[in-house]
Amino acid sequence: MFKKDNLFKNYFSNSKKFSANIKKTKKIFNSLKSDLKSFKIPMLTSYEKDYELDFSSNTVKKYSKYKNIIIIGMGGSILGTKCIYSFFKKKIKKNVFFFDNLDSNLNFKYRNIKNIKNSCFIVISKSGNTLETIINASSILQKSIIKNKLIIITEINDNYLMEIANKYNAEIIEHKEFIGGRYSIFSEAGMFPSALMGLNIKKFKNLKVLIKNKDFVSSLIQNVATIYTLNQNGINNSVVLNYDSNLNDLGYWYQQLVAESLGKNKKGINPSLSFGPKDHHSLLQLYLDGRRDKFFTFFNSSQNEKKYKISKDIIPSQMNFLKNKSIDFVIRAQYKATKSVFKLKKIPYRHVLFNKNNEEELGKIITFFVLETILLSRLMGVNPFNQPAVEQIKTETKKFLV
Repeated sequence: MFKKDNLFKNYFSNSKKFSANIKKTKKIFNSLKSDLKSFKIPMLTSYEKDYELDFSSNTVKKYSKYKNIIIIGMGGSILGTKCIYSFFKKKIKKNVFFFDNLDSNLNFKYRNIKNIKNSCFIVISKSGNTLETIINASSILQKSIIKNKLIIITEINDNYLMEIANKYNAEIIEHKEFIGGRYSIFSEAGMFPSALMGLNIKKFKNLKVLIKNKDFVSSLIQNVATIYTLNQNGINNSVVLNYDSNLNDLGYWYQQLVAESLGKNKKGINPSLSFGPKDHHSLLQLYLDGRRDKFFTFFNSSQNEKKYKISKDIIPSQMNFLKNKSIDFVIRAQYKATKSVFKLKKIPYRHVLFNKNNEEELGKIITFFVLETILLSRLMGVNPFNQPAVEQIKTETKKFLV
């Protein structure tokens, strides 16, 4: 996945500022490794294979019999699971439904789920008091349907979700207090639903091995130093340009991670998502010829779907070059062309190409982005684990509701 030619190659190769930032990043990485050894970042223990999850194989077996998995949550509590499901949905035999926003069409969406009785329900909120999660749970959950099928993942304290759990005799799985939502993908919040989907949850995690891997660490330091240098030069808009729809939710997870972790004290990086080749016909003009205040991360997969071929009967004769080509082949050509033009125009970009759709590969890029964000936070001098401005909105919202 990570190769020398896909990580902002040569954009600052002769820059004194970049060289200084490489040294600074190496120093901060060594400090991070020291913190990991002394357990100063307890949140990252969930990225290790020996992290003890608060559910047993018997609990997984108990709820694996249901065909539908209905998950209710908001933000980091559910984005990680959506990312995992989208990545593996071709091999997952369950139907998984996500309720992750307030929507007046909520009940319509819920009523259209087939065979609702063959469903288990997972409600996730770290605090147990997330307004939108409580409202969606209250709108969807019915006593006659959820009996012995409800799982609550939350902190074990006096909160609204615990009240619901006790009222309906739900299965309670502890959401550890020291793991924030956007970092919870490899904790109970992401791993319990993944286990129900039939995935090997141990294979996602390899933090101890990765931080000793020279290629992984070299790529990490190069990326962080480059992004930090770009940021110092006023290039602080990060665009994920995705060419594989199975990776859309990985983009949304990454967007929250970067925005909520780094956007503090008038600092940060502005992450946005773009989807190729659709956005070639709306945003590409801006990317190629607009203000040079953006850097790009291309997402794609090498796993081509050759079965969807272009009909040879309808193609105009002038377009015979498309005959018997698969749709994915065309998308790949557009992806390569865009990278080629970006390179010619010296627009900073990197690319992440998934060669294998397995747990190890997805786990590797997620761990990479988490470490990248934490290292950038240390270079910028911000706390990557809180979101004080968001808490202010929650307080203000309550004033209008009471």
